[in-house]
Amino acid sequence: MEHPLLFDPDDELVARVRARSLHLPEAVEILTHGRPAFKAGEKGRVFALVGAMMDRGDSVVFKPDPAEDPALRQDPRVFVPKYWGASGWLGIDIDRAWPDDADQWTEIGELIETSYRQVALRRQLAVLDAVM
Repeated sequence: MEHPLLFDPDDELVARVRARSLHLPEAVEILTHGRPAFKAGEKGRVFALVGAMMDRGDSVVFKPDPAEDPALRQDPRVFVPKYWGASGWLGIDIDRAWPDDADQWTEIGELIETSYRQVALRRQLAVLDAVM
């Protein structure tokens, strides 16, 4: 059964997450359960997902660095998403009222990169570290 698309492909939130995800080594975009998701390679694991659940569509799901997890959980924008949360994933609500908020998007970019680092292969990380 194919899930209905839950986002407009030209959605600004999707475009911003896409821009911060697809520059990472071998990153690819897929659709999962009607939502855009980003994987570390064709056969790799997901590192970011747009839209945690129906009532939290303006969010990004990510895998935090375990050392940063406790501090992130103190942030009121951060939540434990259904299904993903049991495996240590978190979600963060995106404030669309501030689409050009550079601080918000810098932070989202950092969370996405950290999440990528949690699931990427060593060779992918070596490429990423070489360009940083």
